[in-house]
Amino acid sequence: MNMAWKEMKKNKPKFLIVGSIVLLISLVTFIISGLANGLSQDNVSLIKNMPDGTFYMSEDSNESYTQSHLEEKKQHQILESDQDAFAFSLQMGSLKNEADNQQSVAFLTSTDTPLFQQVNKGEVILDRSLKAEGIKVGDELTSPLFDGTFKVIDFVDNKKFNHSPVAFINQESFKNMFRTDELQLIYRPNTTEEISGVQSFSKNEFLSTIPSYQAEQMTLNMIVWFLVVISGMLFAIFFYMMNVQKIGMYGILKALGIRTGDLFKMIWSQMALITILALFVSGLLSQVFQVIAPDTMPYHLTLKTTIQLSFVFVIVGFLGSTLSGFQIRKIEPLQAIQQGEA
Repeated sequence: MNMAWKEMKKNKPKFLIVGSIVLLISLVTFIISGLANGLSQDNVSLIKNMPDGTFYMSEDSNESYTQSHLEEKKQHQILESDQDAFAFSLQMGSLKNEADNQQSVAFLTSTDTPLFQQVNKGEVILDRSLKAEGIKVGDELTSPLFDGTFKVIDFVDNKKFNHSPVAFINQESFKNMFRTDELQLIYRPNTTEEISGVQSFSKNEFLSTIPSYQAEQMTLNMIVWFLVVISGMLFAIFFYMMNVQKIGMYGILKALGIRTGDLFKMIWSQMALITILALFVSGLLSQVFQVIAPDTMPYHLTLKTTIQLSFVFVIVGFLGSTLSGFQIRKIEPLQAIQQGEA
């Protein structure tokens, strides 16, 4: 460790450059991860905030909730067997306020459940994000799909679907708007039981059937892991170039009896110091960014995610520096000294 620190002090510019690059790459990775999580919450917070359980669709739904329609007999059978189960439907639509401003919403109706507030005909409960659009309790809203009006009776937090605020309405109103008597989905909390006649999905499996969510998360996660791989390649290239320049020094050290394992420990110590310092600064900056980011930006980076990504960066850095150090094992003291003198 002492030898590693002395070399870092002697070659400050080189190590500062690689440390700065690692800091920038990790900072970008943290921010993109925060955006991925934020967009995930903005897209499907309604589903993600539900407890773990099982979603059921009709067998002919092609794994798409929009094409699912559960027969009333089957729905009644499942709900009777589990008091915590409930059926619900989701459809995209829009609402207009008295100023004729239109807002895209996801209309939701359900059977009785403590997870969703129940409303009477002609009433609506909205996600709180619509308060920023000037909508308040007591407002009368209209919809192109509905002949009457909806009176806003309350707001709820973190209820979004398909990047749109959720609007909770009465079953009768929903059926009149979308011309259907069947609900689309059944949800049973805290169970993984499969039921004949319907398709079953865990929460994560159900989220993967939502096209917008799957494509969005796949793209952002690919960028995150691409940046992690780049950081590993950066360490491998940096230490390889450093090792090439120090072949003569390594030869002398080996001639003096320094073991190859000790030289590897020196490289690992340098990698660890660079990475941990860079990750600490970038992690701190990413958390500060979360505080100062505008409310309209879907950014959500938890401390747990930051620690997990930091751990991955350290592992990748370890692998990259180890790969670059394999050439040290092949160094013969006399040959390396002669090469260094040349």
